[in-house]
Amino acid sequence: MPGARRLFCVLLLTIAAACARSGASWLGVVEHVAPGVDLYRTADESLVDHAGPIAVCLLHLDLGEVRLSGVLSNDEVVNTEDVVSIAGRHHAIAAINGGFFNRTNGEPLGLLKVAGQLVSDSGVAKGAVVIAPPGGPGLPRVSFDQLAAKLVLTFTAEKQAWTVPIDGVDTTRERGHLMLYTPAYHEDTDTAPTGTEWVLDGSPLHVTALRPGVGHSPIPRTGAVLSFGGTTLSPALAALTDDVQVRLSTTWRSAFGTPAAELERADTIVGGAGLLRHQGTVVHEWKSEGLVAETFTDVRHPRTLIGLDAHQGVWLAAVDGRLPDYSIGMTFADLQRLSDRLNLSDALNLDGGGSTTMVVKGQVVNKPSDPAGIRPVGDALIVTPRARVE
Repeated sequence: MPGARRLFCVLLLTIAAACARSGASWLGVVEHVAPGVDLYRTADESLVDHAGPIAVCLLHLDLGEVRLSGVLSNDEVVNTEDVVSIAGRHHAIAAINGGFFNRTNGEPLGLLKVAGQLVSDSGVAKGAVVIAPPGGPGLPRVSFDQLAAKLVLTFTAEKQAWTVPIDGVDTTRERGHLMLYTPAYHEDTDTAPTGTEWVLDGSPLHVTALRPGVGHSPIPRTGAVLSFGGTTLSPALAALTDDVQVRLSTTWRSAFGTPAAELERADTIVGGAGLLRHQGTVVHEWKSEGLVAETFTDVRHPRTLIGLDAHQGVWLAAVDGRLPDYSIGMTFADLQRLSDRLNLSDALNLDGGGSTTMVVKGQVVNKPSDPAGIRPVGDALIVTPRARVE
């Protein structure tokens, strides 16, 4: 009898292990979407302390099989596009909404780098995910940090060296501020004729045209446009004339020491709001990111999350919310609990609310809460097949 009891226990353990491997646990049954892409759906109410119903869609990605990258709506900063359309244009296996953005014009509201190009800067160090090439054999490097980045213009004119801070990248120009418009913004600067613009192009980069009081300067595909709002130029900007060579450099600020060289060579950097974990350490303080407990971190909302597990697998999560009979959403404490369940070493809260949308094989798999339906967004993270020979 004792031997039979031991055999029965072993059998139970074997079945439990098999169930865990198949995903038939709190994660639910796994759906194999494509090589390296698995979809899970869970309604486990213990994720929110039984406070109400919850619905979460999760994608597990093997970066040995697929590529994860950030893309702009309509392939430019201006305007927005829904995640279904973004995924379709890029023939993506799956996609999820990315960083925060201005719903009026699509401009990013935080740090954003796509296709190796910084298209939105940030003076405040906030949570961000960085996807960089490996620099040799191996998988792409996915890392997390709290990052800030600002651009600086330097040039020499009439034997005098000038350094001028740039106030914003690919964003609406303000009076008295110097902006930089990259080819990712739009075909032109979309500015009023109330300032001065300098067209930059060539190698080395130099001023190819000076355009005072014109606006809407065409942006060269291999250059950029500097744009100052206002009629009175500083001595430095007054010295910036035709044919002057210029240099644009990025000043990075990292809370956790990510090397500037890695940030420079990164293909994708997407800023969020709330770094939840960093290299195994749980983050509990978000005042430095400007987040308010009463309206944001301690309130249940629809959430979008990206994380990295102990086996270097990437997880994307779409947490539905604001649907009291279906899913109530999550607080940051709930997101930490979800991160625990997934064994995440790193995790970041991305744009959520009505923007939270997960698309798999052309279909929205979660229930977006925007009353108008699927909300157009400013950028997205897409999953595409990885070429076998690279």
